[in-house]
Amino acid sequence: MNQEEAVQYLKNVTRSIPNYPKPGIVFRDLTTIFQNGEAFALALDQLMNCLRDENSEPISFEKFVGIEARGFVLAGALAAKMGGGVALLRKPGKLPYKKRGIEYKLEYGEDALEMHVDAVQPGEKVVVIDDLLATGGTAEAGCKLVEEAGGKIIKVLFLVELPELEGRLRLSAYDIDSIVSFEGH
Repeated sequence: MNQEEAVQYLKNVTRSIPNYPKPGIVFRDLTTIFQNGEAFALALDQLMNCLRDENSEPISFEKFVGIEARGFVLAGALAAKMGGGVALLRKPGKLPYKKRGIEYKLEYGEDALEMHVDAVQPGEKVVVIDDLLATGGTAEAGCKLVEEAGGKIIKVLFLVELPELEGRLRLSAYDIDSIVSFEGH
């Protein structure tokens, strides 16, 4: 299956839920991709293609940094296939060891992310990954947290992007890739 067919297949597998979490919004439920072995494998293949240079050689990095919660699934699966470690960016109160954190604003309030102080080492090359790019607030905070630890962000990856919400603009300082785009709310 070529890339265009793969993207269409993943779009078709994604469940769309109208008027959730509020009227006028169409929620893109990606659990249907994770539940379907063929779709999940295809999604991972497409994400791995984003981690290749112009000669189709894998780019160099040491670690995937997954954003809670579905970013964990993608980071772990990609690390198992490609090598490298996994660092977790979690909501506050979930990590047991010494941690560093960042607070950030969302369109509807505030939130925070944390990671263990030893999760990313100074100079370490990382790929930040999450399932969905909407406004970019969470991913931007995650990238800042990695950079505060001294990590070098090589790529920021998303399975799905909602371009209308302009998250890519918020992350314009980074090399960003996404596989599937859904237009409209």
